[in-house]
Amino acid sequence: MEVDLIDRAKASVQDRAELPGMSLMEHLEELRKRLVHSILWLIVGCAIAGILTTKLTGLIQRPLNQIGLKLTQVHPTDAINFDIKTALVFGAIFASPFILYQVWLFISPGMYANEKKYVWPFMSATVGLFLAGAWFGYRYVLPQAMVVLVQGFGKNFNHMIGIEEYTGFFLAVILGLGITFELPILIFFLSLFGIVDAKFLLKNFRYAIMIIFLVAAVICPDPSPIGMTIFASPMLVLYFVGVAIAYYVHPSRRNKLKTV
Repeated sequence: MEVDLIDRAKASVQDRAELPGMSLMEHLEELRKRLVHSILWLIVGCAIAGILTTKLTGLIQRPLNQIGLKLTQVHPTDAINFDIKTALVFGAIFASPFILYQVWLFISPGMYANEKKYVWPFMSATVGLFLAGAWFGYRYVLPQAMVVLVQGFGKNFNHMIGIEEYTGFFLAVILGLGITFELPILIFFLSLFGIVDAKFLLKNFRYAIMIIFLVAAVICPDPSPIGMTIFASPMLVLYFVGVAIAYYVHPSRRNKLKTV
C-alpha cells in the first residue's frame, strides 16, 4: 500500500511539473505576498475578536459553569493571557476564509484550469467542516468531559481548575475536532492529484477504521468503548463522504466525462 501511494504521488508531482508555471523566484515572491496578506487578515480577525473578548471568554467558560464551577486564577498574568489567547484563536477562526483563499491562490498555479473551479466548494467545505467539528466539540465533547472528569473521576476531590490548564484543554478539544473534521478535504486533494481513488479508499477501509479509533481514543474524555465509538462515528461518516468525493474528482473519472 505504501509503495503504491508513493508511486502515485511521484507520478502526480512529475505530471504537474510539466505545467507552465512560475520560476523559483516568482514562487518565493508569491509566497511572501500570500503570507503578508494572510497576516493582515489575521490582524483584522484578532481585532474583531478583541472587541468581543468578554462574550467569547464567557462562551469558553460555559461548559465549566454548567456544573457549578468557575476558573481559578493562580498567576497574576493568567487573566490577561486568557484574553489574549481568546482573541488570537477566535481571530484566526474569523480570518480563516480569507487566509484559505490566500492558500488557494498560492497553490492554484500548479493546478489544471478545470481543477480551479473547485475554489469556492473547497473554501466553503473547509470552513464549514471546521466549524462543524468545533461545534460538535463544544456542544457534546466539552460538557461530557466536564461531567465525566470532574463530577465522575474527580468527585472525591476539591476542584480548583486553573485558567491555563482549562484553556489548553478547551483548545485541544475544539481545534483537535475541527482539524479532524477536515478529513474529506484531505481526501479531496489526494484524489484530485490522482494519489488515491475511491477503490483504494474502500480497499483499505480496515486501516482507516484502526486510525480513526486511535484518534477517537486520544480525544475522547470518556474511556469506555461506548464513548470512543460515539466520537469515532462522525469520522467514519466523513471517511465515506471522502470516498464519494474521491470518486467524483479523481482524474480518471474527469477524463471519462470528457470523452462522453
